[in-house]
Amino acid sequence: MAGGWGSAYAAIAGLLGALAACSAKLALGADYLQGICVAAAGSSAGHCDWLSVMLRAGCGGLVLACNAIMWTFFAKALKSSSSSATATVTSTASNFISSAVLGNLLFGETHALLWWIGISITLFGLLLLHTAPPPPEEQKHPKEKKT
Repeated sequence: MAGGWGSAYAAIAGLLGALAACSAKLALGADYLQGICVAAAGSSAGHCDWLSVMLRAGCGGLVLACNAIMWTFFAKALKSSSSSATATVTSTASNFISSAVLGNLLFGETHALLWWIGISITLFGLLLLHTAPPPPEEQKHPKEKKT
């Protein structure tokens, strides 16, 4: 079941990478957090200036934390997967999908048809990687020369 755990670790790493990117966009972006605070507070938005700074700092901390945890899970994925390509493509596909979902939910982003074609090709490649039979043992470990 090592391959299954490797795929799960890689998928979690991709999700954490997307969360780090969303946190960075909130921390450094065009006043998303202040806009949310003003909308929630209504007309008395005077306290939103300092609250926005605190939320930005918190999101900056989330960027660092998500990236650190993401690399931990990616290292576990590399260790548990049958190949580094499987772990890398799984993590990348998970990151793309998570970024699309989070971008739509948090920022109202949409994607063009070309993006959907690209992610479809990536997912098809991922499917091929995960369904391909493993190579025979002889190809994995070359026979030692007899002397």
